[in-house]
Amino acid sequence: MEHILFMQQAIEEANKAKAIGEVPIGAVIVKDGQIIARAHNLREKIQLSNAHAEMLAISKANEVVGSWRLEDCIMYVTLEPCPMCAGAIVQSRIPTVIYGAKDPKGGCCGTIYNLLDESKFNHQCEVISGVLEEECGQLLSDFFRELRQKKKQQRVDKQESN
Repeated sequence: MEHILFMQQAIEEANKAKAIGEVPIGAVIVKDGQIIARAHNLREKIQLSNAHAEMLAISKANEVVGSWRLEDCIMYVTLEPCPMCAGAIVQSRIPTVIYGAKDPKGGCCGTIYNLLDESKFNHQCEVISGVLEEECGQLLSDFFRELRQKKKQQRVDKQESN
């Protein structure tokens, strides 16, 4: 039940991203049963390739904890982390990552590769997948369907104006 409540908070963050035209991905970091950081994608808004929800949440959590180590924290994220975010999770020493939807194009927590359980690194993470998977996946499906429809309509509008 606790996982569902925190994933719902990550979904709220994803909805904030969607509201500003960003890919709807949200993340929260929990310590001692309390959310200490929350973030959503901001790549388009601030034009930084590393402005993923996970990266922004990790930075906020580092500030709150006062350390780069997030050893007593849990990350909840709506989409399986990419290689960059998975690497940051390992480097931050986050022991548990819980995500909603799998990412068949970039997921590095088990779908394409599992950077979080790579024994060659000096830190591994427990991964729990599929928490509110349908809701998390639907957010992304709806977003990209709407984006394709907008682009199609723009092409039609452009042809009609010529």
